[in-house]
Amino acid sequence: MLKRLILMLVVVLALLGGLGFFKYRQISAAIAQGKSYAPPPTAVTTLVAKREIWPSTLNVIGTAEAIQGVTVSADLPGTVDKINFESGQQVKAGDVLVELDTRQERAQLAAAEAAYELAKITYARQQQLVKEGVVARTEYDNALAQQKSTEANVGEIKATIARKTIRAPFSGILGLRQVNLGQYMAAGQAIVSLQSMNPIYVNFGVPQQTTPQLKVGRTLHITSDDPPGVEFSGRVTAVDSVVDQTTRNIQVQATLTNPGNRLRPGMFVQVQVSLGQSRDVISLPASAINYAPYGDSVYVVSQMQDPKTGKNYQGVRQQFVTVNGSRGDQVAVVSGVNPGDEVVSSGVFKLRNGAQVEVNNQVTPSNNPKPKPEDS
Repeated sequence: MLKRLILMLVVVLALLGGLGFFKYRQISAAIAQGKSYAPPPTAVTTLVAKREIWPSTLNVIGTAEAIQGVTVSADLPGTVDKINFESGQQVKAGDVLVELDTRQERAQLAAAEAAYELAKITYARQQQLVKEGVVARTEYDNALAQQKSTEANVGEIKATIARKTIRAPFSGILGLRQVNLGQYMAAGQAIVSLQSMNPIYVNFGVPQQTTPQLKVGRTLHITSDDPPGVEFSGRVTAVDSVVDQTTRNIQVQATLTNPGNRLRPGMFVQVQVSLGQSRDVISLPASAINYAPYGDSVYVVSQMQDPKTGKNYQGVRQQFVTVNGSRGDQVAVVSGVNPGDEVVSSGVFKLRNGAQVEVNNQVTPSNNPKPKPEDS
């Protein structure tokens, strides 16, 4: 019995030892394989850096604003008697837009004119009598004062009637009508907006350091997504005297012709201002720049050597750069990249310094200075 028990223990120990040795060999092989494992190369696209000449320009967003724009309103209260315009109509200065009911004022004017005529007759009579010495000078003075008072009353009523005829203060295009026939209007109630749109202003802000280069009279180019592809030219006509303390920008106003009234007040536009001479830059697509708090960088493809195996491979080195300006899909690099360098144009977020890469340029990112998105 004891011999059988000892035999079973020996067999079990032998099995456990065999299993342990097998597992040890398996783990040792896995460790060795892990040490020799090399991750597959990362697929990237590249381009060869070239030097280009870029005009020294500043691109900002501006807002179109009418040179003259008001909301036409009623000066006095009254009931709308006539409406002489349609929404969106083009009018000239002095055109009658709305006439309020003036029947009461006209009746008062008739009475005032009758009183004025009587006062003139009385004054003429008193003037003759005072020359003859028949009446006292006091009665003559009273007749003169009465004539002037009735004349002033006639003028006041005529002014009231004129103020109830609302005219266009300048030429322009009307907005949407906000009154109806027969409606009672309070003093100051809006009737319609009126905008003078040719020429038109464009207001935009620029950084304070560029202010010395933005002199009055400098030419600029303006584009808008609506209408697309249309470019306007204008000139700087005013620069604000104060700098915004929040943004450190200064407001600039440009004036430009607006044929066909294509630009409307309130529209946003793209403003391109020329600041000086052209400059040499390395133009790269925006997707090639790795933006980080500690500095912007790109990855340059080069031949490298594995320090462990001594084998050569195609890898990347991280190169810090200085960027200054952009246009469309492109970014201007002014230092850190040399002409002829093969720069990674997409996939930079997957890379690290010394990483192995595989170049595949069958599909490359957009690198257009004037892109036209399909859904814009």
